[in-house]
Amino acid sequence: MTDTTRTLSSGAATSAAPTPVSRASSRGLDWPVFLLSGGVMAVFVIAALVNLEGVSSLIQHAFDLSTTYFGAYWQALMIATFLVAIGMTFGRTGRVVLGGLDAPDISTPRWMATILCTLLAGGGVFWAAAEPIAHFTSPPPVFGPDAAVGNLDAAYNALAQSFMHWGFLGWAVLGSLTGVVFMHLHYEKGLPLKPRTLLYPLFGDRVMRGPAGALVDACCVLAVIAGTVGPVGFLGIQLSFGLNALFGIPDTYTTQLVLLAMLTAVYTLSAVSGVMRGIQFLSSANVLIGGAMLLFILIMGPTEFLLKAFPLGMVDYLKHIAPMAVFRADTGWLNSWTLFFWGWFIGFGPLMAMLVARISRGRTLRQMVWLITLLSPLATCVWFTILGGSGLAFELADPGSVSGPFTGFNLSAALIAITQQLPFGFIMSVMFLILSALFVATTGDSMTYAISMVMSGHDDPPRSVRVFWSLIMGVVAALLISMGDGGINALQSFIVVTAVPVSLILLPSLWNAPGIARRMAREQGL
Repeated sequence: MTDTTRTLSSGAATSAAPTPVSRASSRGLDWPVFLLSGGVMAVFVIAALVNLEGVSSLIQHAFDLSTTYFGAYWQALMIATFLVAIGMTFGRTGRVVLGGLDAPDISTPRWMATILCTLLAGGGVFWAAAEPIAHFTSPPPVFGPDAAVGNLDAAYNALAQSFMHWGFLGWAVLGSLTGVVFMHLHYEKGLPLKPRTLLYPLFGDRVMRGPAGALVDACCVLAVIAGTVGPVGFLGIQLSFGLNALFGIPDTYTTQLVLLAMLTAVYTLSAVSGVMRGIQFLSSANVLIGGAMLLFILIMGPTEFLLKAFPLGMVDYLKHIAPMAVFRADTGWLNSWTLFFWGWFIGFGPLMAMLVARISRGRTLRQMVWLITLLSPLATCVWFTILGGSGLAFELADPGSVSGPFTGFNLSAALIAITQQLPFGFIMSVMFLILSALFVATTGDSMTYAISMVMSGHDDPPRSVRVFWSLIMGVVAALLISMGDGGINALQSFIVVTAVPVSLILLPSLWNAPGIARRMAREQGL
């Protein structure tokens, strides 16, 4: 460790020349992290195969404990992260150039597409179709016992609640602060690109070497494995349902397995080709195809409703953002919705920030934070309005046309019910299934790459490591869906449990990121 990085841990300002990142010393596999994360996941899969009911019960108990004792803290963390991140964009810190480059090495459209698609891909298609109709048929308790039901006001409230979960606060935790810390400590000070680096300003060398650092990294890797395998397996189930509904292809485990194999092959090839090729290509394809389909729906679908729904839903969201953010009155509903989503986003936080750091070099702090905390959430809300809002419009015009198929929380049925009511409904249904696969493949390749960065400690991990983790996640998904929905549901609850340690890892960035930004502003003569 250099003198420069030791000085940083004590909080003193430094104007020493940045230390180049030593790639040679970090090319090997981090075996403690590999064994910890891989071992826990192996135990989970084996235990689920032996006794799924027992594993599900244990995870549900851990889920309940996590949300009971950490739920309020998570809500406070999300609010504080957003406010601190936005605060850093004002004044001289907003003009700080990050990552040790004078200019970006990735074009702005591809940079924006990669960041937007990586998180939205985790559930953006199915949840965008299903969540608004869920809140429409069962109004969120934050709107009170006299909340509107079954009318336009109920539709706008449903969109507002969906915006809350996938909007400004949810996005802010995905690199707006931690990305600043990673880019400075890795690219300019030579520390490894690992989650433990987030704790270096607080603990110094103690967290960089030994079991504590390995445990920190393993917790973050486990959270992302759970958060990625869940959507991958879930997509296999939902695509099989969709193919059965549209083409009559048998909805069997064999069909699901073939779909998983194809999906795994796509995101493995993308991850192997790297950030500059496959990952950017898939992200750009998602944006182009998704944008074209949304434009088609906006023009050919319930246009008048959609043009009113976005501004009115956004006004409703901004009007109620404070009470929704701190809502604690109905813990059962809160655990199933807000804390489930936010626990998921927190779990993705450190590794998503590593990916953000990898592709945001040469950007100003203001550019990066505004993309993550403002532009991406707004794009997500537009996506939810056009897809989910179309479902609300169809439901208002013909009650039961969407809520009926959605009965039993069938996300895929809700999507098919919406797309089949559009012009060229069959073609639109097929296109949305393809888009769903591309979205999840984007999450798979990006998170495979991020996990591989943790294992190697730098931003260009060996291809063999990328292939290994890609295939492992596909195999785990295949094993879990062989047990039906129960295995995937248990894994998706597990990510909320892993959010407990991950949220503590994210906490110091609340004060470390502004401190680093001020120091960099001085060093850059701002």
